Amino acid sequence: MKIFYIIFICILFLLSGCTIIPGSHLNNNYLSNQLDEVEIISIDLDLINSLHNHKNDHLVEYSEAMEKDPYTYRIGIGDVLSIGVWDHPELTIPAVVQRTAEFDGFRVQSDGTITFAYAAKTPAAGKTIIELHDDLILRLSKVIEDPQLDLKVVAFNSQKVYITGEVNMPGILPITEVPLTLIDAVNQANGLTDRADWQEITFTRENTSENINLRLFYAEGDASQNRLLEHGDVIHVNRLDKQRVYVLGEVSRAGSVEINRYGLSLAEALSEAGGIKEDSADASGIFVLRKNNINNSIKTTVYQLNAKDATSLILASEFELKAQDIVYVTTASIARWSRVISKLVPLTRSAEDISRVNER
Repeated sequence: MKIFYIIFICILFLLSGCTIIPGSHLNNNYLSNQLDEVEIISIDLDLINSLHNHKNDHLVEYSEAMEKDPYTYRIGIGDVLSIGVWDHPELTIPAVVQRTAEFDGFRVQSDGTITFAYAAKTPAAGKTIIELHDDLILRLSKVIEDPQLDLKVVAFNSQKVYITGEVNMPGILPITEVPLTLIDAVNQANGLTDRADWQEITFTRENTSENINLRLFYAEGDASQNRLLEHGDVIHVNRLDKQRVYVLGEVSRAGSVEINRYGLSLAEALSEAGGIKEDSADASGIFVLRKNNINNSIKTTVYQLNAKDATSLILASEFELKAQDIVYVTTASIARWSRVISKLVPLTRSAEDISRVNER
């Protein structure tokens, strides 16, 4: 009687085999119950083309943006000016080898004014060089016939930006009469370190922060990732720690794969994981799970690649992964069945041993 009981247990194992083997299958119904919304999209040529077109929609010509709003430096408190009047040496501070123009220049005071001969308490802060030049000419014209004035900023002290994080020389950079962009600031900081995250650079202006992706700028010419910097801007280059994807399921080496500065495609991720297991993987069931947090709820998109056709590997090489993506390779049905059988073999042997003991 006991032997029939054991056989009955074996049959139950056979009937439930596909559910007792952990990690054997990606159940879409289970995903749908756990998340607010799951969308499954096939990785095909149309998807690849649409993703590339979406990137191109965000490309802007930086030069055109500059033409619409040309850069002009405005003098600020703490700046030092050099002022010279032609043919009037008494109004021009003589150049001395031991001293710099910054030392001998006219500093914009805390009230925003400068004091020059025949032009005391002249407002300077907030004006451009041309505006201040014209103002001084107007004042000097009252005592000097047709004055010729030479005016320039010799020390830019009023406006600064800050660059921190994974750069070789973090610090404070002055804003001058030459436009300073985010890319310029990175270069002046002697470039990024080896652990810098090219895709997660935090740019903060006043109380607003946004993400800058330098890889899109350098690799794809997306000039919208650049910014013309203003006083008080903060650039923070994050570490590369979170730039990883996770490759699970029927691959040779399951684990995490780091996204480098050049990005990471699905084909590269599978290659880093040692490729799929040919004897047990279901080539039609390669999934990429991507999480999006929208309005405090989890929205997940699941991309599916059917790699039974060798040409689909080209699509995998064009499909770019994002940080925290999960790549899952499912198990072929025959492999799931083999695993169930392997679990039952010890049980059947035990049943034979029990029956022999009962016979004795």
